[in-house]
Amino acid sequence: MKKVLIVDDAAFMRLSLKNILEKNGHQVIGEAENGKVGIMRYRELNPDVVTLDITMPEMDGLTALKEIKKIDNNAKVIIVSAMGQEGFVREAIMYGAKSFIVKPFSEEHVLKVLNSI
Repeated sequence: MKKVLIVDDAAFMRLSLKNILEKNGHQVIGEAENGKVGIMRYRELNPDVVTLDITMPEMDGLTALKEIKKIDNNAKVIIVSAMGQEGFVREAIMYGAKSFIVKPFSEEHVLKVLNSI
């Protein structure tokens, strides 16, 4: 079981991920609607894994990823992005993201990625 922090500005995406993860024995210990709040929650909650959207208001996912990695270089971050954001995903991997999930996602793919890190 992994403790997961979900960071996405879309409430329905957070709910979708939460349902998949909790149904399969993982614990969602926190949620955030943007990168700024995500960084605060990371500090508070110390999750095993963070799922991080790229395009969000206030602070985007790439900036949040860099900040999370400054806090904890061993942070395990999975980027969750829409189709057409491949350039951002490559950049996120360069900054230390462990993997990525493309929206729309399937339950099987989310679990495969989560279990691989």
